[in-house]
Amino acid sequence: MVGESLLDQQQLEPSSSEDISLPTSLIRKLYIGHFLARWDARMWEFSVGLYMITLWPDSLILPAVYGAIESASIALLGPIIGQWVEKLTYIKVLRIWLVTQNLSFIIAGCTVVALLFYPDLKSTNLTAFISLVILTNLSGAVGVLSTLAGTILIEREWVVVISEAHPPGVLTRINSIIRRIDLTCKLLAPVISGFIMSFVSVKASAMTLAVWNTVAVWLEYWLFTSQDVLLPGAALALLYFTVLSFGTLMTASLEWEGIPAYVIGIARGISALIGIGATVVYPILQSRISTLRTGLWSIWSQWTCLLVCVVSIWIQNRHLSAYLLMAGVAISRLGLWMFDLSVIQQMQNQVPESDRLVVGGVQNSVQSFMDLLGYVMGIIISNPRDFWELIILSFYSSNSCCIALQHPSISGQKAPFSL
Repeated sequence: MVGESLLDQQQLEPSSSEDISLPTSLIRKLYIGHFLARWDARMWEFSVGLYMITLWPDSLILPAVYGAIESASIALLGPIIGQWVEKLTYIKVLRIWLVTQNLSFIIAGCTVVALLFYPDLKSTNLTAFISLVILTNLSGAVGVLSTLAGTILIEREWVVVISEAHPPGVLTRINSIIRRIDLTCKLLAPVISGFIMSFVSVKASAMTLAVWNTVAVWLEYWLFTSQDVLLPGAALALLYFTVLSFGTLMTASLEWEGIPAYVIGIARGISALIGIGATVVYPILQSRISTLRTGLWSIWSQWTCLLVCVVSIWIQNRHLSAYLLMAGVAISRLGLWMFDLSVIQQMQNQVPESDRLVVGGVQNSVQSFMDLLGYVMGIIISNPRDFWELIILSFYSSNSCCIALQHPSISGQKAPFSL
């Protein structure tokens, strides 16, 4: 557990007051993680008022209601949060804090994006408008409460544990740096958010907030935990941000292109058969080159097959382009499902038994969120003629997956892709 590891590392330090050395790696992770968490909070703190006044330009009612809900949440639930942090173990507080804070700001960002993309919703569908505003307010309040829990954990607990057996000046220095990080975020986050709003758009700002929190939750979790399967799990989740599957969006797009339903059905069946083939090939390959390398070869083979889908964009014949798209997606299932099996097996082998259910729950939650983002992009890029843009975005997501798996920490000292 994180709390135990902090104490263990601290016990390794000499108790002599003459030795003021600190666990540098641990301190660095603490500072970086605190920066990421505070940046999230400061971005939202600055942006939410501007989002609300943009949604209802002639009234301060939305900013006032949000501020009242946020302040009331902290006033009423702040003491309970403190008691809860004290009772639970460090690792439980850490997980709930990281997931809840980032997920809350992600949901808040997405609801703001939806409201901004449909500015007439207030007059055309008041119920939907009020529902989205309520969801934004509640998500923001939960995010702020989660930030409070994280602040209590770091500022009231971890820095004390880390500085034990050291002179008082060590605690003073750490406290000063922690506060400096927070104030730096308070200075820079609004400036950057303001530039995005002014020179790009308010919509881009809200989308940036949601994307930033999606990335930040993985970075923070990686900093504060020692799970060796984090990067493979994150890579697998990235593959869910895609339209390159025989799902709703691609099926509808193929129908719009004039491909008969029975052809789409057959192609989907072939895709499933190839997936079944993956379950046969995986045990053979895994027994010869290990679980890790099987996963790496699998994801790169999937990426290679998806190149066919990218090529289909530039084919002038619409039917030929559609058939190439279906072919690329179908053959990529071999690598996809082999990679899925390798990540599952790594989780089974490397995650402690006490953590498996939590890690599995987080994994499925993030995968579902990435799937949701795919549909959100389908709402934003809704013209079937622009489906190629969704193909490119999906391919970029696959690229990110492959790049993530090149981190040396996945396979120890050797580069992940080496044999």
